Amino acid sequence: MTESHEREAALAERLFAENVARQTFRPIRGPERPASLEGGYRVQALVNRRHTDAGRGAPAGYKVGLTSRAIQEMCNTDQPVSGVVFSSTVRRSPARVALADFVHLGIEFELAVELGSAFRPGDAPFTLEDARARVAACMPAFELVEDRGADYADLDVLSCIMDNGWCGGIVLGERRTDWQALDLAATPASLTLNDGPPEPAVTGAAMGNPLNSLVWLANQRAAMGEALEAGTVVMTGSTLATRFPRAGDRFVYEIEGLGAAEAAIV
Repeated sequence: MTESHEREAALAERLFAENVARQTFRPIRGPERPASLEGGYRVQALVNRRHTDAGRGAPAGYKVGLTSRAIQEMCNTDQPVSGVVFSSTVRRSPARVALADFVHLGIEFELAVELGSAFRPGDAPFTLEDARARVAACMPAFELVEDRGADYADLDVLSCIMDNGWCGGIVLGERRTDWQALDLAATPASLTLNDGPPEPAVTGAAMGNPLNSLVWLANQRAAMGEALEAGTVVMTGSTLATRFPRAGDRFVYEIEGLGAAEAAIV
């Protein structure tokens, strides 16, 4: 093992231990910090292997985050980030989500897609047409963000990548296979919190079209020599600002033509 790989392995053990101990998230700086995004994703893979071994289950899908240009600029990056969704963290709507299961819970409002056929590295680079041909179903969904109490005034993208993009789980609405007629660049959506008025959104708030997020992820994984297999669920990015719920809150996120996902916070 090279010195850089030893540093990455040690850093992965540290991040895994901090997660298990529910410690406050701290950006990784200093000599142990990887020199590149590629190094950050290698650390992420090592951390996630430890999570799987510890009982979180096999990867069931991926999340794509930082999908809006405004958020990328705020975080001083020019591209999205990705993380793994573990099988034990997948919930179905209507879901009950316990605040006690998280150090600090955030909720994001997304379109999830389920793949009907695989993206193979040898077929890259992929296009929007490739994505449309491979998506079997679409669902309204929530991402459950576990930021471990991070200081948002001191955001660091590489540190977030290594900590699996802060993906704490997902809530999936009913899968719909009759989505092809929808213009996902402009499909109306809305968020209702408790008894408040619906807040409008549009699916294209995620990279202009949520399928662009899927294309980005497929090409990113292909560059790593990895496939996205049939049955994989991909969270394509939030259409609204992250919310930080309180006990008793009830969220309903509806996408026109696809139904709604519901989550009650306890």
